[in-house]
Amino acid sequence: MTDTFKAILVSRGEDKKQSVAVTELTDADLMDGDVTVAVEWTTVNYKDGLAITGKAPVIRRFPLVPGVDFAGTVISSSNPDWEKGDKVILNGWGVGETHFGAYAGRARVNGDWLVPLPDNMTTRQAMAIGTAGYTAMLSVMALERHGITPERGPVVVTGAAGGVGSVSVALLSRLGHHVIASTGRPTESAYLADLGAAEIIGRAELSGPAKPLGKERWAGGIDAVGSHTLANVLSMTAYGGAVAACGLAQGMDLPSSVAPFILRGVSLLGIDSVMAPRELRIEAWRRLADELDRRKLSELTTAIGFDGIIAAATDIVDGKIRGRVVVEM
Repeated sequence: MTDTFKAILVSRGEDKKQSVAVTELTDADLMDGDVTVAVEWTTVNYKDGLAITGKAPVIRRFPLVPGVDFAGTVISSSNPDWEKGDKVILNGWGVGETHFGAYAGRARVNGDWLVPLPDNMTTRQAMAIGTAGYTAMLSVMALERHGITPERGPVVVTGAAGGVGSVSVALLSRLGHHVIASTGRPTESAYLADLGAAEIIGRAELSGPAKPLGKERWAGGIDAVGSHTLANVLSMTAYGGAVAACGLAQGMDLPSSVAPFILRGVSLLGIDSVMAPRELRIEAWRRLADELDRRKLSELTTAIGFDGIIAAATDIVDGKIRGRVVVEM
């Protein structure tokens, strides 16, 4: 008998309405690739929430198994870089968007999309970090390349209680930065302070229309929100500062002006986690393994089982998820 495994499958009918169901698949149902991985742990990112709820056109082929990242063990490979038993991580590359993703017991992918699991990290820890935490590290690395050091002044993190925000706060504080955490959930103040936030400000301070230039409040920032929030962060960034933009929780628009760029020399650093070069990915995961406080990672993580994925996807889009959600497959 052919082995089967559980999977979440998103379909769309002739009326263009999206439906989500739990089903059973076999290896024969998987898409093309030269490495097959037994998925051990995955996670629920904001992007996964948008995919499952259909609130944004993340999925671009139907039917599709969603889930943009996973960690697991190679069970077969024709790729020279990987062999049976290797522990691997996958983030992005269209997985969960155009290629069957993580929400299944197995995944068949292009081996070039995989990176090795660091020796001092478990597959559970890797997915507690997930795409959100990996994106946070890419953002930190971008700020560092621009010369944003603790000596330059405070840094702001928007959407601070979310996945990207939580890991960003933990990383930046560990590196010695004075972190200002912006959140719409004042009840999470103690949580953010424990992660390392030195100051906590309300979402409302940044969510309205921005002035061309505001008072200089920070040397840099990591923004996972977009729209008016990003515009305000830019307008309040000090001379020569930089902001890493990596999300769109408020919107994809940027109702700003050129003033921060031409009058203060502020730089806007775009962060793409989906197609980032392999060398950059490996460096980001190495640093996450070495620099992210495991106690803080544990405290910002909630574990669920496969059967909780669909509900968690709705909750994360509705802003009800704190930190990271890790899924045991």
